[in-house]
Amino acid sequence: MKIIVISDTHIPDRAPMLPEEFLNKIKGADLILHAGDLVNLSVIEQLKSIAPVKAVWGNMDGSKVKEQLRQKEIIKLEGVTIGLIHGWGNPNNLIEVLKNEFKNEKIDIIIFGHSHRPVNTKSENILFFNPGSLTDTFFSDFASYGVIEINKNKYSAKIEKL
Repeated sequence: MKIIVISDTHIPDRAPMLPEEFLNKIKGADLILHAGDLVNLSVIEQLKSIAPVKAVWGNMDGSKVKEQLRQKEIIKLEGVTIGLIHGWGNPNNLIEVLKNEFKNEKIDIIIFGHSHRPVNTKSENILFFNPGSLTDTFFSDFASYGVIEINKNKYSAKIEKL
């Protein structure tokens, strides 16, 4: 199973739409996960033309987005449990905040956003994965997204530069 992971798209604040180059690269995905700060729900509709989408709201999402999405999701795929959340507060403490948020769950991967910086690191046997931002390079030297491959309880994750 091929999962595309994005966050912090901020459409139309940071870009009028998702980059065409990105949309072309993700064709054939089985699922798309968005870790919040969509700003406009049209992002989900655009992504649904490629693959099913699961998303959560972020701190920059308005009431219309928050009415349609949850703050956090737990997704089970092929024996792998994923926690999907945006995150909040100081980006330097984000992993500790997220560990605490999912402390009562048996999670394999925590996907998050908020910092606009790619993260692909393990701590206490949990993969913390932030795809960065497709539309903003203020906090990172490049725009990016993530790809997670799951096959029978095993997974791999990588950050793709755009």
